[in-house]
Amino acid sequence: MFQILIAEDDKNTRKLMEAVLKCNGFNPIPASSGEEALKLLDRHHIDLAVLDIMMPGMDGLSLCARIRGESRVPIMIVSAKDSPLDRVTGITLGSDDYMVKPFLPLELVARVKALFRRAEYSRTEAPTAFRCGNLLLEQGARTI
Repeated sequence: MFQILIAEDDKNTRKLMEAVLKCNGFNPIPASSGEEALKLLDRHHIDLAVLDIMMPGMDGLSLCARIRGESRVPIMIVSAKDSPLDRVTGITLGSDDYMVKPFLPLELVARVKALFRRAEYSRTEAPTAFRCGNLLLEQGARTI
């Protein structure tokens, strides 16, 4: 089950995201601030991060840049900030997608699934097995 970090300070929006993602087979891990999100990133294996921009303390753009500096985990920004400059800034700082609030819950799920499809596609591009004579090294399974 994929674990999705949700960094959103608005309780109602966070609960909606949690419920929709859980109903679609994902394991949401909620955070109400950027600082809390960073702590959760250290404690959990996160497969995707959904970030709000306007949070008290560390905002979502700063959080996005921090995550991207340490990880290749897919990042989606979901924000009320809807100017073209906001979207470009979010993607420039490392997000893979940007969705504007208010959003349709089904669109959130569709975009999350699309990010996972793209992440899986890029993962399968690199060879995962190498053969040398009678030996077969399988990286994913960590076997020879």
